[in-house]
Amino acid sequence: MPPRLRPAALGDAPAVTALLNEIDTIEIGRPETDPHTVEADLKNPDTDLARDTWLAFESDRLTAYGLLWDESGGERIDADLYVLPDHQEAGEHIIGALETRALEKARENGARRAVVHLHLNAEPTLDTRLLTARGWQVVRRYHVLRRPLDPERDVVPEAPAGVRVRACATETDRETVYALYQAGFADHFDFQPRGYGQWLNDIDADGLDWSTVWIARTDDLGDAGFLLARDDREAMGWIRSLGVLREARGRGLGGFLLRHAFAAFAARGRTEVGLGVDTANTTGAPQLYGRNGMTVHYAVDTWEITLGGPATGGRPRARSGSGRR
Repeated sequence: MPPRLRPAALGDAPAVTALLNEIDTIEIGRPETDPHTVEADLKNPDTDLARDTWLAFESDRLTAYGLLWDESGGERIDADLYVLPDHQEAGEHIIGALETRALEKARENGARRAVVHLHLNAEPTLDTRLLTARGWQVVRRYHVLRRPLDPERDVVPEAPAGVRVRACATETDRETVYALYQAGFADHFDFQPRGYGQWLNDIDADGLDWSTVWIARTDDLGDAGFLLARDDREAMGWIRSLGVLREARGRGLGGFLLRHAFAAFAARGRTEVGLGVDTANTTGAPQLYGRNGMTVHYAVDTWEITLGGPATGGRPRARSGSGRR
């Protein structure tokens, strides 16, 4: 009997979390998915649960989960897919549904084609032959890095000359972090410009402890770098993003902010911190993290497929809503 598919609802978050943690344990050796992360995905105002999510059941067991989101307002669509290893048919059914919806969503945006990115562990529970047979290919690899923390070693670092750091304490500070993020990541692979409200939803701002977000200011350039961290993951402290303006790079701001976060997490009693990085990053981020003691925890591949007609070169549809991550 083929698997039964239905959309996810917010009330499914506990079951989805349990599924993802079962898959985490297989892929990386321990569960690392928190309920609030799943809930944030399902509650995102841009997520049409009826059309952008899929749950697969065999008998009464949840065996696969798929999620699709749109940050571009154009042809670029993103997706996640999680499948238990002995239930590949469920994954195949969701891939087909996901492709159909991705092209539909891109065309709703005014694009003639969809360029879809699917994010998978480099050694996934999904049989990737299901993807290659349909024309998907890997276009990028990311590393999730981690580092142990020691409160005696990881103390507040001395700031570089002419640099000051402050916590993100006001709405103006939040807008500053947003502006630094948009500018600092503009030349990164797959960057999608976002409005301020969209970005707040992307980072689950309502659930974020803003005291774990810092801004670095230089005497000559003003606010020039930021680090956005989260302390709500059970497995480890998490650095979601670290960015420095192009004109301020090479001054040690990135390493200073990184060590500042290490000290803050250690003072909170955390024993480990993690982050994700594009292995082909051209700003020197992988080397920076390596110099500061971070090592590879696991790898994630971005798979890509192009669906529909050729690129049109047209403009993306303007959007007033909020987006994903």
